[in-house]
Amino acid sequence: MQKFLIVIEKAVNNHSAYSPDLPGCIAAAQTIEEVEKKIYKAIEMHIEEMKEDNISIPSSTAITEFKPLIQGILQET
Repeated sequence: MQKFLIVIEKAVNNHSAYSPDLPGCIAAAQTIEEVEKKIYKAIEMHIEEMKEDNISIPSSTAITEFKPLIQGILQET
């Protein structure tokens, strides 16, 4: 089973989600739970449409990792 990175962001009035490996595949909802359901469905539909159009499904190339910032940037003054 192929896996894709999903990015969920908090906006002022809702949450949005997208997958960097699937341009144009997005979702938005009021809660994290809702946006997760919507992005999974959006990815499913996106891939089905790609298959119907004989477009190859991309391999996941997204990498996620938290990196420390330069020492001192976030230190309290």
